[in-house]
Amino acid sequence: MKAIFVSYNQAYNEEIVEVFEANGQRGFTRWEDIQGRGGVDGEPHMGSHAWPTMNHAILSMVDDGKVEGIMAGLKRKDEDYPDLGLRAYVWNIEMFY
Repeated sequence: MKAIFVSYNQAYNEEIVEVFEANGQRGFTRWEDIQGRGGVDGEPHMGSHAWPTMNHAILSMVDDGKVEGIMAGLKRKDEDYPDLGLRAYVWNIEMFY
């Protein structure tokens, strides 16, 4: 089991959820209107007059077999629109009931 965390420009809106759904991943948690600034390049997303855009973020617990397809779909989105900003991370997790 893996955890995928994605932080992205609000302009992507439902497109990120569609990547998860296209790979058979139903469950996720989404946060909206998140402020942030990338560590390498890109403009800040602060919801202010100077930096009006905001980020959203998604966290999803994913079976190992779905990770590669989801990450490939997210990479394609980022390559298609590099100025928007999208970062995706994968963590190993353990599930306890």
